[in-house]
This record gives sequence, C-alpha cells and structure tokens, in this order.
Amino acid sequence: MSNQRFKVLVVGATGSIGQHVIDEGARLGYAMRALIRRPQQAEQFDADTETVVGDLTDATSLFAAVAGMDAVVFTHGSNGRPPGPQAVDYGAVRNVLLALEGRTVRIALMTTVAVTDRKGAHDWKRRGERLVRASGLPYTIVRPGWFDYNNPQQQRLIMLQGDRSQTGTPRDGAVGRRQLAQVLLWSLHAPTALCKTFELSTEAGQMQVDLGSVAMQLDRDTPRALDAVHDMQNMPIETEPTYVLDDLDEISAAFAAPRT
Repeated sequence: MSNQRFKVLVVGATGSIGQHVIDEGARLGYAMRALIRRPQQAEQFDADTETVVGDLTDATSLFAAVAGMDAVVFTHGSNGRPPGPQAVDYGAVRNVLLALEGRTVRIALMTTVAVTDRKGAHDWKRRGERLVRASGLPYTIVRPGWFDYNNPQQQRLIMLQGDRSQTGTPRDGAVGRRQLAQVLLWSLHAPTALCKTFELSTEAGQMQVDLGSVAMQLDRDTPRALDAVHDMQNMPIETEPTYVLDDLDEISAAFAAPRT
C-alpha cells in the first residue's frame, strides 16, 4: 500500500456499520485500519485491511491503533452489553482522543437520533459528542435513524438539526447501514460537513449524488461549544459528574495546540 493513501481507523469495525465503512473505504481507495478486541477477529477482514488489537476501555492500548492515521471513524456502540454505555459509548471516544496525544485527525462520530432525550443510556453518547467538540478537532457528528427500516424506494437522504424527533420508534427516521457508512466516509473530505452535527434519515427517492449541497443548508456548531448548535439545552454542565468535567478539561487541554 502506498504511504500517500488517506489512512482511516475504524472504531467499531466488527459491527454492522463498521464493516460497511471498511468495505466502502477500501472501494474508495483509502488505507483502512480496523480496531479489533481479539486477534481472531482479523479473520473478518480481507488482506488489504490492516487490523490492530486494542481495548476501548484503556487509552494506553490504543497508541498503535491511532498512529499515523489521517482520520478516525467511530461506529462503536455498547448495545446494552457489558461493560455498558459509560465504558463504551463514552469511554471509547475519550480514550481514542487521549491516545492521539494532541495530534490532528479528522473525526466522523456516529451517535444516534434522539441522543438529547435524557432517557438514560443516550446521555453517554451525548457526552462522547461533547468530548469531540471540546477537542477542537475537525469533525462531523452523524445521528442516524433506525438502521435499515427504510424500504428500497426510500433512499433520499435527509439531514436535520435540533434532535426534535424523540418517539423512540422508527418514526424518528430510518437509514440504510450502507448509506450511513457512505455518509461517514464522505464527511471526512466534505467542507460543507465540517464541524456540523446532524440527524440522518431517508425519504422516498434516490440517494443524492451531491451530498455537499444537502449539508450546505446546515449550520455549523459554535467552536468548542459542548452541544450542537440547535440542541435543547437540557443537560446543564454544572450538573455533570466531576470526572466527566475532568475529562472535558483534559481533552480540551490536550488539543489546545494540536500537533500535525
């Protein structure tokens, strides 16, 4: 592989979205690296995909995974399994950012629609978003609707802001897994997606060729603000746990003067 190829680390590479990101990235000619928990998981990927073993709950185990990367795509999720959302949905973002040690990479973070609903587990995904914004790194945060609940005629992408659909059902939106992977990778080079947060779903019609024009209508987040530009202000920073505040301070300080 040429050292000049754009290098992308996928966190959550063995999951249903991460595998699509790996495949789509390879199709685009990127040098893809998959973060895996166990050496045996390397068998899930073809020979062109580099694999690195690391533990998302331990930042010191992730130095090799982030080394030399141009971008990190987060597709991880606890999905109700141990060690749980605090350690995975939030901790993975924290630990990858710490492992970067101030180096600049492009971030694409997948969370979820209704991430601001304050119903419990989603708070940890929202705190992960806050860490990314606090870092000051170039990013796009994508909040997808329900995976693959859209029908074959429902492929036209919708990007919204404000996170106002919170029924907890597919009425909040649906998007195909492969489409989501494509959007995450597209965002890595999309000027109109830079430092933006949006909910992603679909409607009747074909997927747009020019996603840049779709994202152009969106507003950018306020630099280093904790929440997205149109989010409800319903998680006051003064009520956050002390260790979460400490993490925000540590991440912010680590990237105060990013090294390339």
